[in-house]
Amino acid sequence: MISECRQPMRVAYLINQYPAVSHGFIRREMLELERSGVDVVRIALRGWKGVVADDEHRRELEKTLYIQRLGVFGLLMHFARTSMTSPVRTINMLVLALGMARHDPSRLFIHLFYVMEACAVAAILARENVRHLHAHFGTNSTEVAMLACGLTGGTYSFTVHGPEEFDKAKSIGLATKVARSAFVVAVSSFGRGQLYRWIDHDNWSKVKIVHCGLEPGFHTEASSAAPVQKRLVCVGRLCEQKGQLLLLQAAELLVRRGWDFQLVLAGDGELRRPIEDDIASRGLGQHVSITGWLSNAQVREQLLNATALVLPSLAEGLPVAIMEAMALRRPVLSTYIAGIPELIRPGINGWLFPSGSPEDLAAAMEQCLLASAGEIDAMGDAAREAVLQRHDIRLEARKLKEHFVDVLNGGACPIRG
Repeated sequence: MISECRQPMRVAYLINQYPAVSHGFIRREMLELERSGVDVVRIALRGWKGVVADDEHRRELEKTLYIQRLGVFGLLMHFARTSMTSPVRTINMLVLALGMARHDPSRLFIHLFYVMEACAVAAILARENVRHLHAHFGTNSTEVAMLACGLTGGTYSFTVHGPEEFDKAKSIGLATKVARSAFVVAVSSFGRGQLYRWIDHDNWSKVKIVHCGLEPGFHTEASSAAPVQKRLVCVGRLCEQKGQLLLLQAAELLVRRGWDFQLVLAGDGELRRPIEDDIASRGLGQHVSITGWLSNAQVREQLLNATALVLPSLAEGLPVAIMEAMALRRPVLSTYIAGIPELIRPGINGWLFPSGSPEDLAAAMEQCLLASAGEIDAMGDAAREAVLQRHDIRLEARKLKEHFVDVLNGGACPIRG
């Protein structure tokens, strides 16, 4: 007979910037955990200023505790208090932070600043009676989580999304973060393989796969028919890794071939001005538009009004935009990189093409534009079936909850109910 044991009632999440327009998948994960009975304390290093996309975004902002809001003086006070009450642990974390700076000594003071932030996070964990901390992204938020739990004696875990963590795995001390963690989450099989590259074999068992999930409300009333107008949408931050400048090259090739279509760049970012200039220089103003930042509901509307999603990424983990488009019965055009081929099956639910080639991208776009409405709808149905099998937020949050329970109960108790 299995004895009853305590379920994890309280965990904390630590994110660098929250809520962010592009981090809806983190919000969905926390909300689903709460629906399953986990009390989630939200902590962010920053994010209380900026775009407020919708009411849900505003509610999350009000729930979140912000570390950098304390200011330098407030952080110094937390550091001084921690140094007096836990001098040995504080010294150990200072030594650890200095070790994390060895790959880039120019960032030494930044790592010391992380120690001060960690002292403030540790105070919240103690006040809120939180024994386990989960961070998203393996960069600075995870370093602060590692240091904070070194101060409290608690445990931490983190989710790695890529590609940033894999691009600079050594400089961010990824192997050290995994070694000291209770477990680490990869969002795809590709991500798991990338983690295996950088960590000791003895720590491979710590790597768990938990996919980013979609909530039923996003796709329960998905339209089954694509619009008659040939309209492609690219959802994502306007940045180098998303490949929008290549997309404009491909669009120009199609316009020269006489194609009449619309291309919507749904998002904003650091490359907006160069992209706007490129649209003008290529004479694409009648074909290409930029929306700026969109709420979750607005992204959904853009996808439902599109024939397909096109995402010519140069570097990725596994884009949430692909999952959202597929859940809404829209086929996807994207590249043979990272975790993308784990979802897209060429000719069945989308098109794949070599990254970095505007000619191959244009050929894929042309195939999509040539496809009949019946073919697009059939591919959309296949896309929806594929994504819902592995990206249901209820199932994925349950996996994560099981890992939390395992850590908080020393691996002795299975999840029930």
